[in-house]
Amino acid sequence: MNLSANPIANLSSQADLNLMALTYVLPTPVLGGQASFALLGAYGRVDTTLGAQVSGTLSATAGGAPLGSVLFSRTDMINDTLWGFGDLLPMFTLRWNAGVNNYMVYLTGDVPVGAYNPSRLSNVGIGHGAVDGGFGYTYLNPQTGHEFSGVLGFTYNVTNQQTQYQNGVDMHFDWGASQFLTKQFQAGLVGYVYQEVGCDSGSGDRVGCFQSRVVGVGPQLGFIIPLTTTTQGYLNIKGYKEFANQNRPDGWNTWVTFVISPAEQTPSATPRRMITK
Repeated sequence: MNLSANPIANLSSQADLNLMALTYVLPTPVLGGQASFALLGAYGRVDTTLGAQVSGTLSATAGGAPLGSVLFSRTDMINDTLWGFGDLLPMFTLRWNAGVNNYMVYLTGDVPVGAYNPSRLSNVGIGHGAVDGGFGYTYLNPQTGHEFSGVLGFTYNVTNQQTQYQNGVDMHFDWGASQFLTKQFQAGLVGYVYQEVGCDSGSGDRVGCFQSRVVGVGPQLGFIIPLTTTTQGYLNIKGYKEFANQNRPDGWNTWVTFVISPAEQTPSATPRRMITK
């Protein structure tokens, strides 16, 4: 008996998440800069579909002579939809301003309290803790309206205790460039690069190093919205087309952010970016 089989599988997933961040800014300088603490949470829906097909030929021989063959094919599809809360992400940032130059260091992490089950296709939480740190730079010239931001960070992932799988250290670089066409409206481009620089490990690792990568780029629009004489809102809309992916899904993703903050009294009252996607 001889068996020849050709398996094909396709996985697609869509996540619609609502994120909320609470931020407290210290009223006094720290190391000559402005320090803040934040806590980010999420709630939303993840819809995942797994489709698979196996086709092939089963043949038999006797004494070297073929007796015949049978063609077979099997197709199946599994769908899993989940509504739930995501993990909590505490963050500490420290920022400095020197004219048109702005600098930042940050430390954040992942507290794995979100909806997660390794036997499910859809999860809102990631199932393990993580620590992330890095630095950022923003150039913002109120006279010309030119703006550019870049944030480089590295993430250390803790072992997933349910699967005994540990993702390697990853590097991520987020950037954005825009032009303020008016004092309240900006347009430009955003992008990011994600590259796993360490290797996956753990007793649950059955695939070896398995490093992943993805690159994204797309447009962005920003609007400053006066709310009161002392507060203002900032609405940012940006989308990314992902490509150059390796061991990681790609596609389109869109982010809509709305921030309420104290209004500045000078033309330089444009929102400090320094916010990764």
